[in-house]
Amino acid sequence: MTPLLRIDSSARTQGSVTRDLTARIAKGYAGAKITHRDLAQTPVPQITESWVTANFTPPEDRTTAQAETLALSDELLAEVEAAETIVIGLPVYNFAPPAALKAWVDNVARAGRSFRYTANGPEGLLTGKSAVLAMASGGTAAGSEIDFASTYMRHILGFIGITDVIVVAADQMALDAEASLSRAQDQIAQLTQAA
Repeated sequence: MTPLLRIDSSARTQGSVTRDLTARIAKGYAGAKITHRDLAQTPVPQITESWVTANFTPPEDRTTAQAETLALSDELLAEVEAAETIVIGLPVYNFAPPAALKAWVDNVARAGRSFRYTANGPEGLLTGKSAVLAMASGGTAAGSEIDFASTYMRHILGFIGITDVIVVAADQMALDAEASLSRAQDQIAQLTQAA
């Protein structure tokens, strides 16, 4: 079974477009072993000074308290490391990813674990994976100059080594929700036929 990580980040648990899209995408990967991380139901806390200190302490030198501080981050990283495909619900809040998703990113983008610095610049360590961004927006066009959500997520995923990224976009729903959803569902059908 192909391991798939589904991440939902919408604050809305009912009537969420991105939750519907991530569910459809995950269902399309027939036989996949799905791990579901719901950032609204189980929020990831913002990183703190003690988290930063623990993160930059070599693992062999960490205190028990520091190890406990990083325990959730280690769990989130283990989920990404185990997955072949990562499906991320990406609602656009004020042109950018929601804070819940940014908190997840801050816990997963860790020097020495998901990327490292080399003489040639940063190198992502989570290679050989693919990601699908299930984006929904009211007025922001996917990939436009005001889309700081999907462009940011593409960048950060590439930074940690995940360069095979597809955006399924139900964008500009305030203009024509029915057509936008229809396009996104067509994208999902094409995507999952190849899965």
